[in-house]
Amino acid sequence: MIRLRVGLALLVACSLALLSCSRSHSDRIVVGSKNFTESFILGELIAQQIESHTKLKVERRFYLAGTYICQQAMLAGRIDIYPEYTGTALTAILKQGISRDKHDVYQRVKSEYENRFRLTLGPAFGFNDTFAMEIRGEDSRRLNVRTLSQAAQFAPRWRAGFGYEFMERPDGYRGLVATYGLHFAEQPRIMDLGLLARALKDRQIDFAAGNATDGLIPALDLQALEDDRHYFPPYEAVPVIREQTLHLHPEIAHALADLGAKISDEEMQKMNYAVDAQHRDTQDVVREFLKSKDLVP
Repeated sequence: MIRLRVGLALLVACSLALLSCSRSHSDRIVVGSKNFTESFILGELIAQQIESHTKLKVERRFYLAGTYICQQAMLAGRIDIYPEYTGTALTAILKQGISRDKHDVYQRVKSEYENRFRLTLGPAFGFNDTFAMEIRGEDSRRLNVRTLSQAAQFAPRWRAGFGYEFMERPDGYRGLVATYGLHFAEQPRIMDLGLLARALKDRQIDFAAGNATDGLIPALDLQALEDDRHYFPPYEAVPVIREQTLHLHPEIAHALADLGAKISDEEMQKMNYAVDAQHRDTQDVVREFLKSKDLVP
């Protein structure tokens, strides 16, 4: 745990140092993202939508570590917009209790962000990227395990792997193991999010925390276990926007409104698959998606 905290501290310090290199400017919009594929794709989606529907220049500042770094970058004016998830904002940033109602979560986050941070939410993109606890597909079939409750009896034989943030956040590891009575063979390995799925496939670990729309789930024959006790809140993907940015450039609101409810869970998984498994260029994947939705002028 000490090494974990030291590692987190170094990560935060390095990321803040990078953020301090330059501030966002009034002559362009700075779009950020977290450090995993889906966030990168959504950041590019926001950037291309603004570029094609306004006359504004867009600067991309992607892979800014995790939730807390992106939030601080927004508050410091280093970035103007980034994609977030409502359940993450509710629990990790606002430190509020979990709600199962997606509309309630959206409104609570929007209201609190506006009152406390002068940030607001754009319309939800349309998909819910909840946490997905994953095991290998072959293990799921052999042991007949489809839910987290069923997994509890086998967990003592398994090695688990999780991302840094999942270990610390209130809707993460501690609550999960308490809810389902999970006890693993050893202390969980703390790994980069981008390495977890392949580490699971390669048998370095046996149980991992991923995301429901991860394109590698079908590509690597992984099984996402059902959250049958409904531990996780809704995680609707939304753009978080600085109110000052919207005041200066109201045309951004109109551009982002067109993205509301445009992406299904399956469509997001396909885009993730295209980037992660097929190694396609993210800009091309996003451009094709926007074209398929008639969002390209």
